[in-house]
Amino acid sequence: MKLLLTSAGVNNSTIHNALVDMLDKPIAESSALCIPTAMYGHPWVGPGVKTWEFISGKSENPMVDLGWKSVGVLELTALPSIEQDRWVPLVRETDVFLVSGGDALYLNYWMQQSGLADLLPSLHSVYVGMSAGSMVMAPNIGEEFVGWRPPAGGDKSLGLVDFALFPHLDHEMLPENTLANAEKWAAGVSVPGYAIDDQTAIKVTNRAVEVVSEGKWKLFTP
Repeated sequence: MKLLLTSAGVNNSTIHNALVDMLDKPIAESSALCIPTAMYGHPWVGPGVKTWEFISGKSENPMVDLGWKSVGVLELTALPSIEQDRWVPLVRETDVFLVSGGDALYLNYWMQQSGLADLLPSLHSVYVGMSAGSMVMAPNIGEEFVGWRPPAGGDKSLGLVDFALFPHLDHEMLPENTLANAEKWAAGVSVPGYAIDDQTAIKVTNRAVEVVSEGKWKLFTP
């Protein structure tokens, strides 16, 4: 699986071009599944209007509205209640996954409970994450980003990449997301940490990591 880990969606031409390069076919010929699950775990974004805005492509963060051939919804909390042959073939056939922001640990929990986490490494799709949808790929997210707490506690996430993410660097509505606080966060994670603003993404292809950006970012190493 190829990963495009964004802070706020595909919101500039550099990130958009990176996505196009990762796809095996044009966007207009590619099928997509959007995953809104992380939104339900975060008090700022769901459930309700913002979840509908993401699914319908009417949010301020371009992902669903990029001109895909088709877009479906994959709600992870529903998957344990239906047979796998109802949804696994769909997942395997999908060209791109569009994974919303919200709460990273809530998303991690339902990726595990649904069985999607086990499928991801074997897929040949492109995974586009936004905020929590990107953070969940790390081995852990850092105590600073723990909101919803999983039954087992801790801040462990999927570990499909060997670095962690601090999104929304210097965002005007998040005064605590400063570079100084990102440095403190990085000291608490056991892997390299990228602090990225909303004009930046991390591209991962065949384990090669590349920063694509029209904004600010910084790599912290342990």
